[in-house]
Amino acid sequence: MEQSLGFSHFLAQIDHVGMCVLALLLSLSVASWYLIITKSISNYLATRRANTFLKRFWEVDSLQELKAEMKNVSADNNAFAQLAKLALDVTTNSQKHGLEKLAMAGGAGDFLTRTLRNGIDQEATRIENGLTIIASAGSAAPYIGLFGTVWGIYHALIQIGLSGQGTLDKVAGPVGEALIMTALGLAVAIPAVLAYNAFVRRNRLWMAKLDAFAHDLFTIVTVGSKVGDDVKVSSADNRETSFAPATSAAPALEGRQ
Repeated sequence: MEQSLGFSHFLAQIDHVGMCVLALLLSLSVASWYLIITKSISNYLATRRANTFLKRFWEVDSLQELKAEMKNVSADNNAFAQLAKLALDVTTNSQKHGLEKLAMAGGAGDFLTRTLRNGIDQEATRIENGLTIIASAGSAAPYIGLFGTVWGIYHALIQIGLSGQGTLDKVAGPVGEALIMTALGLAVAIPAVLAYNAFVRRNRLWMAKLDAFAHDLFTIVTVGSKVGDDVKVSSADNRETSFAPATSAAPALEGRQ
């Protein structure tokens, strides 16, 4: 009676090495899909929160009103709000304690620049979390599947040689079953590669937007702190210094590559 071939028969005939390869591919698939789903949801929520915060931020009319508004804004899961809070905290501390602290050596402007840079670097580290696993799954899974295929063909040919039946129908079935490993490797790798490229592009655009906001924030905080609370400005001056996106980049903050 002819023995049926297929994935179930392949699993029944696989040895310990093949099972290890299959388990490794399954682990990579589960890990990559978990990160793909969780990071997609996290990025969507972060983008929505950031857009809401930026809309409220640019509606503020003065630095004093911004400080009052930021007290009611949570900086959790919002990189833009975190940068704004850091900048306002630096301004408040420099006004209260002067420039005597070691961290403020070089002037308030340099200290604000370093603080914004550190905030951007921390956000860059946070959004890159998990990308290594996705990239590893995309690059290594095809080779792991290919190793499983080679190992399966090797054992299939040995069994065929011992049986002495080298006809095409006896060779094609086991060799075809061994190719399942290569298909599984590609099934793991292709979604991981596509997701990795999508996340890298999103992170690049996200960091560019955050860097531009840091330039605007630097200008707003430095200009606002120089104006002071006791200076009276006309309505025309208010229009000129309103919190619209800056058209020129503030000095001392280098753009990220």
